[in-house]
Amino acid sequence: MKNASTAALLLAAAAFTTATTLHAETQAAKPVHGEYKDWSTLSVSHRLDKQLVRTILGNDVAIKAARAGNTKPWPDGTVFAKVGWKEKTHPNWPQAVVPGEFAGAEAMVKDSKKFAETGGWGFGHWEGDKLVMNDKEKSATCFACHTPMKDNDYVYTVPVLQ
Repeated sequence: MKNASTAALLLAAAAFTTATTLHAETQAAKPVHGEYKDWSTLSVSHRLDKQLVRTILGNDVAIKAARAGNTKPWPDGTVFAKVGWKEKTHPNWPQAVVPGEFAGAEAMVKDSKKFAETGGWGFGHWEGDKLVMNDKEKSATCFACHTPMKDNDYVYTVPVLQ
């Protein structure tokens, strides 16, 4: 299992590094990104169930917390951007899965008082360059998927920063 996780992480990292090249090839499909576009990479993931390659970016609060090992719980003010692309096979390297069409950007916002009903996390998504927080019903659906990670402050992301 550890080898599979490591392989998935390496695969996603390789996909992330090729995103710029592929993005240049598809200028017509260029998405408008939100404020997260200048954030640092916190981690990467490959969602096999949704066939998505994702990079998880963090705002300054998230990056500082990850570097300090202060993630259980994450501090209030932490914001993650989970930016996803549909997976595709690299045209010149068939063994590699790389980002294809932009699929969207989701958000997790830590505010333990405002989002107490959902473990201190608010859930949202970017529409162009604007962060739109989900309504109570949609947030409850997101939170339900995160409840298995209660002992990890409801976060699946494994920071790769030191």
